[in-house]
Amino acid sequence: MIATQSAANEPFAPAEKTSNPQHVVVVGGGLAGLSSACVLAARGHKVTLCDKNDWVGGKAAVHQTEGYRFDMGPTILTLPSVLKRVFTEAGRKMEDYLELVALDPQWRCFFEATPQSGTTENTVLDLVADVDQMKRHLRDFTGGDSTGQGYESFIERSKQLHGVSDRFFFWRSIGGLADTMEVGGAFSAAVLKDVLSLKMGRSVASIVRSHVPEHRVSQMMDHFTQYVGSSPYASPAVLCSIAHMQTEEGIWYPIGGTRAVPEALSKLAGELGVDIRTGTDILRIETGGGSVSGVTTAGGETIACDAVVSNCDAVRTYRELLSGTPESTKFEKSNRYEAACSGVVLYLGLNRRYEQLLHHNFVFSKDPEEEFDYIYKKGQPAPDPTAYVCAPAISEPEVAPDGCESLYILVHTPYLRPGHDWKAMLPGYRDVILDKLERTAGMEGLRDAIVTEDSLTPEGIHNRYRVLNGAIYGLASHGKFTGAFKPGNRRKDLHGLYLAGGAAHPGPGMPMVLMSGWIAADSLDQDVTNGKFA
Repeated sequence: MIATQSAANEPFAPAEKTSNPQHVVVVGGGLAGLSSACVLAARGHKVTLCDKNDWVGGKAAVHQTEGYRFDMGPTILTLPSVLKRVFTEAGRKMEDYLELVALDPQWRCFFEATPQSGTTENTVLDLVADVDQMKRHLRDFTGGDSTGQGYESFIERSKQLHGVSDRFFFWRSIGGLADTMEVGGAFSAAVLKDVLSLKMGRSVASIVRSHVPEHRVSQMMDHFTQYVGSSPYASPAVLCSIAHMQTEEGIWYPIGGTRAVPEALSKLAGELGVDIRTGTDILRIETGGGSVSGVTTAGGETIACDAVVSNCDAVRTYRELLSGTPESTKFEKSNRYEAACSGVVLYLGLNRRYEQLLHHNFVFSKDPEEEFDYIYKKGQPAPDPTAYVCAPAISEPEVAPDGCESLYILVHTPYLRPGHDWKAMLPGYRDVILDKLERTAGMEGLRDAIVTEDSLTPEGIHNRYRVLNGAIYGLASHGKFTGAFKPGNRRKDLHGLYLAGGAAHPGPGMPMVLMSGWIAADSLDQDVTNGKFA
């Protein structure tokens, strides 16, 4: 079955069970691995899911200390229809497993006074879903109508790009431009129009500024691409589609935190008969005769299977799990993929709340070009970074003691480079981050409000989640022509191997990795239906 419309618009029916069930091992229990396991089990396959950690959910883990609770990884849930589709496969209602709360305003943006923005005082702007309301906000913010009109035209462009993505990019295994042409079918004027509309050769930043040159508002709009951890100055224009995806379906908070999502999927997987094995590290994917034959664990056990869905990083899957195979050698020779950015995360338990904060906040750098140049070209932490700040107590007071806050702060950094020693670098960069919040977001006395403090650095991310060079978002979406393309989910070089996760198509971000897991499972199931498995 191949979907041709977005999950937001198409009704889905429960899956039909296969008449030829296969034994599938899912390597890694991140969101993509859980999604894949649930879909495969719903379609009647025997599924064993292995994760080296003692929990499933990957980066969507939880940290608790002294009455404070923190989501450790992703905190922004968009496109809930993607998650809903996974439950629908099993004939279940997502609402029976998760309680989601809509957040609007979606973000609060804090800007520092700069000559470039033409302001002498710090300013604040809220992003709201309704375009007409946003235009009114922008009129008040800028004192004129042109920025709001430009924003409206940008959202229209984003909507059109979203439609093209639905037709050619989403819900199917795509590894490059040629695959999109296969989806498009015979060459026609309509296909040509869609291809030209992608504005290939132009960056996100150039498209944004062609609509909205105002410094602060364009910087806010750039940050839709931060869901994929890439520079808007180097990312292809098609990623402007993220803006419409978010404004169309909104931003949601799962009660219990983002951790509630993998817990719900894990519960569903158990009900469907998935054999979940935590604390089981897969060291190798076994092959023979050009096909997958099993996996070998760190404990020396070999689990025979018909197919593998790897939720491990795509590059590390080939480099490590398939080391020494012809497929690994060939992949490395053609490997032009670059790790996306990494980050420093501070988990601060505060003895107070800052009333100027919403649930989601961005505290922006003064000069985005300089910031992205440091992160993506120089490979060094930006001296004046943008900080994402999550203050969830406004939506769920139970995350912290009464009147307190579980503050999550993420600042993007370069992926790990030779010479990066974050044990030595963190204390100084922590001060840079806290100074930024105090100066730009008015969070005076922040240091004195800290009751508990923990952190995660690129080194910790690299070791904890087995990602490439500590990259939070898998592979960078850089390249104005082909930057949106990641390794395809259905591997054409090794029968029975499928990829899922942020380093596979369609890329990083919670809804995309969930979609990636669905695509890997659907591709495998299609191959079974089409007689490619004995």
